[in-house]
Amino acid sequence: MKQLVLPIKDSQILTQVLDCLKNDFKYGQRNYCIFQVGKATMLRVSDVISLKKSDVFDQDGQIMKNAYIVDQKTKKQNTLYLRPVEKDLLVYQNWLMRYQMLHPAMKVYDSPWLFPSFADPEKHIAGHTYYEVMQKVGDLLGLNYLGTHTMRKTGAYRVYEQSHHNIGLVMKLLNHSSEAVTLAYLGLDQESREQILDSIDFG
Repeated sequence: MKQLVLPIKDSQILTQVLDCLKNDFKYGQRNYCIFQVGKATMLRVSDVISLKKSDVFDQDGQIMKNAYIVDQKTKKQNTLYLRPVEKDLLVYQNWLMRYQMLHPAMKVYDSPWLFPSFADPEKHIAGHTYYEVMQKVGDLLGLNYLGTHTMRKTGAYRVYEQSHHNIGLVMKLLNHSSEAVTLAYLGLDQESREQILDSIDFG
């Protein structure tokens, strides 16, 4: 049976997940930054882990305002806005540089990949590796709905809620072709729909 992956709707649970990602793993700063980038850009995990440093950093080592990629699944052009994760990316890069200084044989900072594999820095972290990370977080926190899509769905849900349910914006950010697909993706269950309907003045 396919696992049901849902957005994290509760901010306290989101804080617990982020804390677990950062502090309960050997390469926690990387795992945490992947989640933050996925949440803010709403990319699929395959696109997040395939980011290269050159997609994100300019020649002076500054984080660019935008990254331009092609979604692997849909082959659509996608423009990413990086300002929301600028601080996270800088902290992560400093951590990566310090890690390589302490472990000179591990060329993780020199890797062309933004999120290198620590087993082989010539490659990026594998999707199944990050899936295992999210499963471990779920096990540690007793949450059965976490997966690699959690970051994308959580980012989309938070934009939807905080933009006063601007489904068109969320659809654009997810690179979806229809609002119906986006609504289903957000997991807008009956309770969510009823809460929205409760706030409508039907006259």
